[in-house]
Amino acid sequence: MTDKVLVTYGTTNGSTAEIAEAVADVLRKDGLTVETAPAASVADVTPYDAVVVGGGLYAGRWHKDARRFVRRHRRALAERPLWLFSSGPLDASASERDIPPVPGVRRTMTRLDARGHVTFGGCLQEGAKGRIARMIVRNGKGGDFRDFTAIETWAASVADELAGAPR
Repeated sequence: MTDKVLVTYGTTNGSTAEIAEAVADVLRKDGLTVETAPAASVADVTPYDAVVVGGGLYAGRWHKDARRFVRRHRRALAERPLWLFSSGPLDASASERDIPPVPGVRRTMTRLDARGHVTFGGCLQEGAKGRIARMIVRNGKGGDFRDFTAIETWAASVADELAGAPR
């Protein structure tokens, strides 16, 4: 049984943070002690027995804070159970099929022996930060494509794996 789990994320407009909180809520309901934090604010992962890292996808790359987090903490992350998630497609594709990790996330999975990855739909709405994001919303391509049932189901599978993980 794992004692303490970190759910961390890289986000620009808060959508990935909301997914991370939903994941953390499921893990807590399963009896785990969970902390959530923006990836840029995490100084040390050694107090945690397992880690979940999420990143928003921007132009086919994980959010810079998520990329920097896994690079900065790679040694410690390689020594504990690790799961990754991405959020990004601004359409229903993530709910309709499995979307493989983008190349940078795939390399991270291999290097750190991550136990799994999933891509969830993204969310980009009025008031989004960034010129390109505002342009996407203005052109009618934004919206909220997150599937919280799928997020909770995935988080429950992580909790199940952790329940069986050795201390």
